[in-house]
Amino acid sequence: MAASRTSTSSSRAVSARRPKPFTVDHFRAYARLLILDNEKHWEPEDFQLDIVADLFSEFVAVWTIIPEANGKTTLMGGVGLYFADFKDAAEVLLAASSRQQAELMYGQAAGFVIRTPGMRERFRPYDGYRRIKSLRRGGRIQVMAADDATGDGVLYDLALIDELHRLRNMKLYRTWKGKAEKRGGKLGVISTAGEPGSEFEDTRAHILRTATEKTVTGAHTRAVNGQTVIHDFAVPPDADVDDMDVVKAANPFSGITPKTLRAKRDDPSMTIEHWRRFVCNIATLAGGSAIDSAAWDGLREDDLAVDRDAPAFGWLDLGWKIDTTALGALVWESPERRVVCDVQVIAPPVDEGDVAAGLLRLQARFRDFRGVVFDPNAGGQQMAQLLEKGQHPLQTDDDARELQGLPRLEGQEAPPIVFIEHSQDNAPMADAAAKLDEAIRNKWLVHDGDRTLRSHALNAVSRSLGGEKWKFDRPNDAKGEKRGRYPIDALTGLLMGHRTALAEADSYVGPLLEVFG
Repeated sequence: MAASRTSTSSSRAVSARRPKPFTVDHFRAYARLLILDNEKHWEPEDFQLDIVADLFSEFVAVWTIIPEANGKTTLMGGVGLYFADFKDAAEVLLAASSRQQAELMYGQAAGFVIRTPGMRERFRPYDGYRRIKSLRRGGRIQVMAADDATGDGVLYDLALIDELHRLRNMKLYRTWKGKAEKRGGKLGVISTAGEPGSEFEDTRAHILRTATEKTVTGAHTRAVNGQTVIHDFAVPPDADVDDMDVVKAANPFSGITPKTLRAKRDDPSMTIEHWRRFVCNIATLAGGSAIDSAAWDGLREDDLAVDRDAPAFGWLDLGWKIDTTALGALVWESPERRVVCDVQVIAPPVDEGDVAAGLLRLQARFRDFRGVVFDPNAGGQQMAQLLEKGQHPLQTDDDARELQGLPRLEGQEAPPIVFIEHSQDNAPMADAAAKLDEAIRNKWLVHDGDRTLRSHALNAVSRSLGGEKWKFDRPNDAKGEKRGRYPIDALTGLLMGHRTALAEADSYVGPLLEVFG
């Protein structure tokens, strides 16, 4: 009897020390049993366990945006196995932009089963069906097509989407997130950076921008937004992407060092676009932006002070049904200080009243407002004519003004707006591109870091016009539905406004130089 009591007591002590399932300690102990493809036991790293902790918490969606080669596919393969091993009849779904990509996660999970002693008694992989059956719990891990239509009828305990930025759109993500509550499921997203202006990058930026809780530790940002949490590892926009210590901070995996990063950067096959996007985790156009993001971000001034008495040129690029409308101001404080400010972008379909109201608000912010630079061939001629004559309803009707949030005139006369025509034909836009490029390179241009203007500027590519002439343009594939993914309208407006401001400044400076030398 005494022996029996001792045995029971010992068993209870061991049970008390054993961590509970779906805790970080329990997952770590489980992961350490798994054999990697290098024949070593997996030792999950702290940053990986932080992600696992959020998958085990109250969040519905857990995003992990991290550069390549940081073990994200291994992590998710192990997490998929864990769910299937400790939850009865678990449904674990894997999806990616292609079958081949999804099979990488499947391959990691199946590889753990094949290499790890005892796991074949718990799981059986079916490579032909891209499925792993849980023999102990009756659940499964299943590769699914990356199609929101086929994903509409699913129920899951865990769904993992790999390289979300490569999917055509966010429909599958939205569909699966909507299904999560039916079974208390968790949705995990793993990805590297996408292209500026893509739906993926817009969603990533929105989660970070509107987060209610945010912790920034070096290059890692953890942000909470409702039922979504994001772990974002990226080189800061104003940091040097050729500083290997800076880049290492965005690559938390212990196997990545400044030395291995330097070797990777110096590889003859490495391009700056791949380096920025997949190693630094910065949204980058596949063909490369015409404006370097580091150069653009270097022009930002926090708490920008604008001289509202200096000459100001409004600029306007009109879009109505497909393109956005963008307006803002270029303030000429001096030849070495040209300030971009008060940027507003109106999404299509664009209402003419919103444009007119935006221009009137812009005019009111400056004492020396020289006019609005625009291309009359883009539409809006009637609006411009009325505003020039002071006869637009928003210049004469207090009720209409009030609806647009403008102050009532109370019998006073509204000042007219001068419009300055600027063609968007190749020749003037090539000249505008060269002048703006010069201002950026010499740091004569400054801005407040407006994210929309930044996105529009970095969306643009350089389009050769023959010889040494070129202009800013959308990428080659920005056609049809994709056109809206690469807006550059704020940049187009700035190009026209800056060129016009420079021409007027030259008209004053030239005669002075002739007289005074």
